Amino acid sequence: MRLLILTLLLLPLSAAAEFRAAVVKVDITPATPKWLLGYADRQSSAGVNDPIHHRVVALDDGTTKFVIASTDLCMFSPSLYDEAARRLEKETGIAALRFWWTVTHTHSAPEIGPPGVYKVLLKGRSQHAIDTEYTEFIVESVVKAAKQALSQLQPARLSIGTGMSQANINRRARDIDGKISLGLNPDGPADRQIGLIRLDKADGSPLALLANYAMHGTVLNGSFLKISGDAQGIVAQYVESQLGAPMLYINGAAGDLAPIYSVYPDPRSGHLTQFNVLLGQRILEANRRLPATTGSVKLAAYEQWVQTPRKAGMGWTDELPSYQSGTMVRLPIRFLTINDTAIWAAPVEMFCALALQVRASSPFLNTFYFGYTNGWIGYLPTKAAFAEGGYEPATSVFSDQVEADTTNAVVTFLQGLPRANP
Repeated sequence: MRLLILTLLLLPLSAAAEFRAAVVKVDITPATPKWLLGYADRQSSAGVNDPIHHRVVALDDGTTKFVIASTDLCMFSPSLYDEAARRLEKETGIAALRFWWTVTHTHSAPEIGPPGVYKVLLKGRSQHAIDTEYTEFIVESVVKAAKQALSQLQPARLSIGTGMSQANINRRARDIDGKISLGLNPDGPADRQIGLIRLDKADGSPLALLANYAMHGTVLNGSFLKISGDAQGIVAQYVESQLGAPMLYINGAAGDLAPIYSVYPDPRSGHLTQFNVLLGQRILEANRRLPATTGSVKLAAYEQWVQTPRKAGMGWTDELPSYQSGTMVRLPIRFLTINDTAIWAAPVEMFCALALQVRASSPFLNTFYFGYTNGWIGYLPTKAAFAEGGYEPATSVFSDQVEADTTNAVVTFLQGLPRANP
């Protein structure tokens, strides 16, 4: 018996799989004028204010590989994401479930196609021909960057936590007669949480930072004709200069959230660089307070399609057949768990109250929402907002049932997920 015990004690413990990560940053700034998306039709005839990029992170827990791409664009059709995901899976074996492509939602970046979703939800604002050459460049370059990141995976460590910034404000302004219009509403709901995911190299030096914060990319208005990443791009560049590593700006539930300086004609009057203090410094402060990094990481990816009624009288586009069923919209919700953190994502401009409600009901230590992810099919407002009216509910493809359908489905799904905490 004593010999048996000694033998068991001498057996080596099975080592945990090594966590690896990589990041790639690619300049996608066009050299020629492009149609800009986010306001009325206009072209970038005045050059470039600041460059725009793909920033792509690859993660590998030893069993599951996962890719997250953030691009300085306003929006694109889910069909474009589907095409990029198809190419990436064909070339790497990474299934669409494990490839998320989000945009920062700057309104001063080029439009990319195809145009079907714009014709339904942006009537009168996209009447020109789509730039197919630049669209193909964007798809090809994001797939190439993802492949490069996957080929450069290295031993890494991870830390997750939160911070807070007051750089945003509710934008559903209310007049004395109760009419809602786009403006500033300091009394309205706002999500001020910064969600942070930091990746370090094995030696402790920074590899990449993912910062999740809900805010429209509308510091600059439609009269500004230079290419720009808006506040998101400016803040990312500032944090990178201080951190010495790429930062992926991941937008949140920003459907009703504006930057506190909003729709100005130029960077100076819009106080654009002040967002380096309002948000950039807050990201850096929160980063310094993150818990110790760990090399014990478990990734798991999931998907749930939520069916909800399409608003009466709203059309649809033939380029998105799998996103509808009769009079119902089929909304794909993605989930990623990283240890005791849950992230959920959808291809919509969601009102912040929904993300706050899900976070409050989530059983996970941290819960983040990634908006504008894997495409865009318009605004997802609250039921109360549909009753109040205003721009977002008027243009939404959804009915006032969408809040209940989405939050009930997401909260139920999160509460049923296993929570791994190595």
